[in-house]
Amino acid sequence: MTAATYVYPWDVVGDDAAAETIAGLGVDHAVVAAFYHATRALTPRHAWHRVVVAEHSASYLPVGDAWEQVLPAAQTWVDADDAFGRTAAALAAAGVPTHAWVVVDHVDDFDAPHVVNAYGDVYTWALCPSHEANLEYAVGLAAVIAARPDISGVEFEAAGWYGFDHLHEHDKVAGIPLSDEELYLMSLCFCDACRDEYQASGIHVGQLRETVIARLDARFAASAPLPDPALADADLAGVVLGTRTRVANRLRGAMVREVRTQRDPDFPILFHANPDPRRSTAFTGLDVGTLPKDTGVVLNCWNGSTESVNRALGHDAPVNAGLLGVRGMGSDSEGLAAQASAMREAGASGIRLYHAGIASNADLEAMRRAVEAFRGAVR
Repeated sequence: MTAATYVYPWDVVGDDAAAETIAGLGVDHAVVAAFYHATRALTPRHAWHRVVVAEHSASYLPVGDAWEQVLPAAQTWVDADDAFGRTAAALAAAGVPTHAWVVVDHVDDFDAPHVVNAYGDVYTWALCPSHEANLEYAVGLAAVIAARPDISGVEFEAAGWYGFDHLHEHDKVAGIPLSDEELYLMSLCFCDACRDEYQASGIHVGQLRETVIARLDARFAASAPLPDPALADADLAGVVLGTRTRVANRLRGAMVREVRTQRDPDFPILFHANPDPRRSTAFTGLDVGTLPKDTGVVLNCWNGSTESVNRALGHDAPVNAGLLGVRGMGSDSEGLAAQASAMREAGASGIRLYHAGIASNADLEAMRRAVEAFRGAVR
């Protein structure tokens, strides 16, 4: 049973007190961003800054020769050759081990094959896992991380299908609210590689594309989400989902094999996941039963519900509940400890608290109580 919290390198680098603050939460380890997308973050306790702007996808550790095909540009927020390593060292000195937090298919300012929707729009924030180049890219990430001597586990975010329904820069897409079914259709990819995958599954690509466009156009012309299924043909829907599952599992399997070539079987490998395999967010949809052997999941339980945990249980994969601990993002700080206890009682083997770096002092105290409550439930 483990409790952990997420941390950015800029939360720790340059602030001598940060690692001790994180240790004070009582967590078993911290999950530190190693490869991450663009973001703007508040740092309410840092010694010498309050806002950090990470302008593009970047590596926060040296990549050496393991990543030959593509390399993110260096970030500008701090002059540090190995900000991840400096963070891990500070945490280790405070008695907190580090796991690496690796964002895979959510990128920005990146020259690589992207998801292309049925209308031909390119999702420049989402790499398409059907492409061999992106598979090699993901394996490169895994290779660099597995070689690090200063980590004791890894969490892969957006490792699979990523699509329309995750936030992007200054989003202006909420004018017509879409159902989960419609978000799924908006996230189906029709790039050349995906067309080949569909055809290999016996799908008529042109007809599928026309069906998707017709269904979405009907929604855009209506005043509310439509009640009918995203794909009315149940057989077609099953084959499409099966194709996407096969592609995503190929990516995840290749990453796990790369890590296992360098680390022992007990080295924790977790995937941020949603038990609804149609979802295309940072917690990417997957069938937990098809995960590579000796891996687990972190589920988004930010709403405090145990539903996702209940759906994901019943397999060999460890199930961890991700809890939101930042009041300004919608956390129920007063109820966080009760949520942690509920996740353990539902069968979760761990909790992940988002996010120590951007949390207020009051939020940190709520996180500390949540860790105590989770541990209390297992005594």
